[in-house]
Amino acid sequence: MFGGITHRLKLGFTHRVPSLHHEHTSYRWWVLANVMIGTFMAVLDATIVDVSLSKIMASFGITVDKAEWVITAYMLVFAVMLPTSGWIADHFGYKRTYFLALSLFTLGSFLCGQAWNENMLIIFRIVQACGAGLIMPTGMAIVTREFPVRQRGLALGFWAIAAAASVSLGPMIGGYLIDNINWNAIFNVNVPVGIMGLFATAVIQREYKTERSRSFDVVGFVSMATFLCALLLALTDGNASWNTGGWSSPFIVSCFVISASAFIVFLVTELTIEHPLIDLSLLKDFNFSVANGILFIFGFGMFGSTFLLPLYLQLSMGYTAFQAGSLFLPVGILQAITAPISGFLSDKVDPRIPAGIGITLLAFSLFINSSLSMYSEHHQIMLALYIRGFAMGLMFTPLSMTALSNVPKHKIGQASGLFNVIRQLGGSFGIAFMSTMLLRRTIYHTATFGQVVNPQSDAFQQAAQHLTRFSMNAVGGNQSLAAMRATALIASHISTQAFIRAVCDDFLVASIITIVAVIPILFLRVRKREKSELVME
Repeated sequence: MFGGITHRLKLGFTHRVPSLHHEHTSYRWWVLANVMIGTFMAVLDATIVDVSLSKIMASFGITVDKAEWVITAYMLVFAVMLPTSGWIADHFGYKRTYFLALSLFTLGSFLCGQAWNENMLIIFRIVQACGAGLIMPTGMAIVTREFPVRQRGLALGFWAIAAAASVSLGPMIGGYLIDNINWNAIFNVNVPVGIMGLFATAVIQREYKTERSRSFDVVGFVSMATFLCALLLALTDGNASWNTGGWSSPFIVSCFVISASAFIVFLVTELTIEHPLIDLSLLKDFNFSVANGILFIFGFGMFGSTFLLPLYLQLSMGYTAFQAGSLFLPVGILQAITAPISGFLSDKVDPRIPAGIGITLLAFSLFINSSLSMYSEHHQIMLALYIRGFAMGLMFTPLSMTALSNVPKHKIGQASGLFNVIRQLGGSFGIAFMSTMLLRRTIYHTATFGQVVNPQSDAFQQAAQHLTRFSMNAVGGNQSLAAMRATALIASHISTQAFIRAVCDDFLVASIITIVAVIPILFLRVRKREKSELVME
C-alpha cells in the first residue's frame, strides 16, 4: 500500500499518469477545493495589510508615503504577473505552475513575517505577489478545464466565492491577528495553510500540458514592468520627504522619461510581435476598451479609498485594527448578494442602467466620506460602506457582460486576463495617487491651521490654561512642564485635524474622478440582438 502511494507521489507532476481517482466524480471537486485555498490566500493578502499599515508604520518608524509601498508593490507585481501565467502554464504544465505559484506565495509570506525593516518587507512582498499573480489565473484555468460545461458555472461560482470572501474577511482577520499577536502574524498565518495546499496539490491534481507552446514575449514583459514601476515611483516619490527637489528633481524626471520610453517600446512590441504578452488588438473593440477604462477608474477609487479608511479610523478615531477591519465585512456580503441580482437585471434591461447606477453609488459613497471628522458617528461610516458594497455588486456583472459581448470565443481568456490586469493597475495607481495627495494636503492644512492659530489670542490662552490645569491634575509636575504639555496637546490636535482634512480631500477627489466614469458608460453599445430580446421579453 505504502509503495503505491509513494509511486503516485513521485509521478504526481507527470501529465500521463493513469490513476483511477482522476476518473472519479469527486475528483474535480477536490481540485476545486484545492484551488479555492490558494485563491483565498492570494486575494486575502491584497486586503489584509490595509488595517496593519499603522502598526507597520509605528514598528519601523516610517511615514505613509513609504508604508503604502507594502500594498502598492504587491498589487503592481500581481498585475504584471497575471498576463504571464498563460505562457508559463502552457510551457511547464498547469499543475507545476500552480505548485510553483503556491510555493512562491508561501515562501514570500514566511519571509514577510521575518522582515527586519521596511525595505526588506517590500522586497518580500514582491516575492509573495509573484506567486499570487500566477495562482489566480492558473487556478481559474484548472477549474475551467476539469469541469464539464454543465457544471462549469457552478464551479466558477464557488471559485469566485473564495475571492469575494477574502475581500470581506481579510481586513477583519488581519485586525484580529494584529490586536492579539503582532503585524507579523498576518503573514505567518499563510505558511501552514500554504504547506497544506502544496501537499494537496502534489497528491490530488493531475498534470496537464498543452502540446504546443508559443514563444514568450520577453521584450513586452520587461518593457511593461519597467513602464509601470518607473511611473509609480515618480508618482509616489514626487513629494516624498527625502526628495527635496520635488517634481522637478533629476530622479523624478528620469523616472518619467524611462516610463515613457518603456511604454513606447511596449506598444511597438505588442502591436508587431506574433505572440504578444497582451493582445492589444482586443482594445480595437469599442465596448471592451471603454469598459476597461471604466474599470481602471473603478479600481482607482475603490482601492484608494480602502487604503485611506483604515488609516483614518486607527490614527484619528482610535479604532483598533480588528474594529477597523470588521467594518469591511458587510461590503463583501452585500456585493455577493447584489451581483447575481445585477446579472439577472442585465438580462432583462439595458446593462448600462445597473452599471451606471453602480458607479454613481460608488462615487456617492466616496463623497459621503469626504465629510468625515473627529466626531463622525459609526452609522455615517457604515452608510458609505453599505452603499459601496451594493454599488460594487451592481456594476461588475453588467460591465463584464458588455465588455466581452463582441470578443471572439477563442480570445475570451486573454480578454478576461486583461480585464483583471487593468483593475489591479487602477488600484495601484489609486493608492499611489491617494498617498501622495494625502501627504501634500496634510502639509498644506497643517500650515494653514498653524497660521490661523494665534498664541496671543484669548481663545488660545484660555484653552492652554485649561489644558495646563488638566495636565497638572492628571499627570502632576510643575507649572512650566504642564504648560509645555498643554502646548503639545494643542499642536497634536492641529496635526490630527490637518490629517483628517487631507483624508477628506482625498475622498472628494476620488468621488469626482469616479463619477466621471458615468459618461463613457452612456456610450457603451448594446447589440441590436440584445435589444430585440429585451423587447420580446
